[in-house]
Amino acid sequence: MDVEILSRLQFAGTIMFHYLFPPLSIGLGLQLFLCELAYFRTKDLAWEAAARFWTRVFAVNFAMGVATGIVMEFEFGTNWAAYSRFVGDVFGSALAAEGIFAFFLESGFLAVLVFGWDRVGPKMHLLSTLMVFLGSVFSAVWIVVANSWQQTPSGYHIVWHDVQGEMMPRAEVTDFWAMVFNPSSVDRLTHTLIGAFVLGAFFVASVCSFYLLKNRHLEISKRCLSIALPTALLFTLLAAATGHDSAQKLAETQPAKLAAMEGHFHTTDEPTGLNLFGWPDAENETVHFGVQLPYLLSFMVYNDPTRPVPGMDQIPEDQRPPVWLPFQTFHLMVGLGTLMILVAMYACWTWYRGTFDQRRWLLWTIVAMPVVAMTANQAGWITAEVGRQPWIVYPSVQEGVEMMGLRTADGLSESVTAEQVLSSIILFGIIYSMLFAVWIFVLNHKIQHGPESPEELAEYKRKLQTDSMSEAFGHHGTSRGGGMMEDGT
Repeated sequence: MDVEILSRLQFAGTIMFHYLFPPLSIGLGLQLFLCELAYFRTKDLAWEAAARFWTRVFAVNFAMGVATGIVMEFEFGTNWAAYSRFVGDVFGSALAAEGIFAFFLESGFLAVLVFGWDRVGPKMHLLSTLMVFLGSVFSAVWIVVANSWQQTPSGYHIVWHDVQGEMMPRAEVTDFWAMVFNPSSVDRLTHTLIGAFVLGAFFVASVCSFYLLKNRHLEISKRCLSIALPTALLFTLLAAATGHDSAQKLAETQPAKLAAMEGHFHTTDEPTGLNLFGWPDAENETVHFGVQLPYLLSFMVYNDPTRPVPGMDQIPEDQRPPVWLPFQTFHLMVGLGTLMILVAMYACWTWYRGTFDQRRWLLWTIVAMPVVAMTANQAGWITAEVGRQPWIVYPSVQEGVEMMGLRTADGLSESVTAEQVLSSIILFGIIYSMLFAVWIFVLNHKIQHGPESPEELAEYKRKLQTDSMSEAFGHHGTSRGGGMMEDGT
């Protein structure tokens, strides 16, 4: 058993499980805000019922995201102590910014969002919804900035420190904003957030399509679909655009990752074609069963169909990433993204024609789309992280000086054994399986129950108002009685 492989598997498993929840929270936050904004503008109780329902779903997902995210921070110290020492100055500033600008903002307004429906005014509740949504976005900003810095480091220098008699390198920030706006952060951030918005839109559309199939909550479902379907189409198209920009940036910053993603082994003087699919064989440096479109990779990378793209042979052998997994996950992400665009386009067309709810096969397809969106998000993350191996922090050039990076094998904790990591993987597997079962059970319970009808909500409001008036009159009478007694005395 190799401690590096096991530690990588442990971190990959925990972060992939955690990554089920933050994108859904961000995407649901946008849909929730749009529903509540519609209620604020129209005072239509159907919109309020929808917003109340999605608030309950959001709260469940938010709690799971917080609980599963804490684990990864401990893993930095237990399994990756040398890595934590190397990036601590950089990550410390980014994670501190997340705590100040994101977590406190999000958690501070969460109680108002969840429990303040009948306790604060509509403007305050709308503001709290917006702040929770923005807090989730800002949280993603700083996490993606930290991760992007590993891919394309900037705004730092290397300082050597004496650690128990041994000189150890540490990256220290020299320019905070250069670190934040490193060469890949903007492209990666926009692509990540848009992927979350796609997931949130398809999740809402999925639940509402399920209700249409079951002939339940029709009025509220159709209102939510009027928001979810157009936003799904908009953000699937934007995901393709930002993904294209990110791939073009790779040609400059991480050519080895780009070559692995495309299964491009040999550099030639000819224009480079694009593999639609295949089975990469790194040992023999070929793609079996591949179907290639001539000129397309050159055109997509350089906007020039005649310019050749450097292949894997331009990378030193000891710095080459695995090829098979990034190739397959990248093509899976692109294929699923294309599918989501086509489904969203057709769904919006049928919605415009008024025939959306008449196509049961389309409704069932929409029901399954959150799984497709989650899979695409996970595939993109695997592509990005496996494609940067063997580096955990890429080497870079700062002000004309080549700066050292950090290999994954050099980031491990010296005191952790393979047996300890394996036992923790088993324990995590058991605990996370139970958490996943609880999440599915609670989420299914809330979806099966569904939102209140506008009539039920109106009756609830009338009862609440009546109870409040009765309570107010009761206190008022007691106060008057006490006053009269005092006067009489």
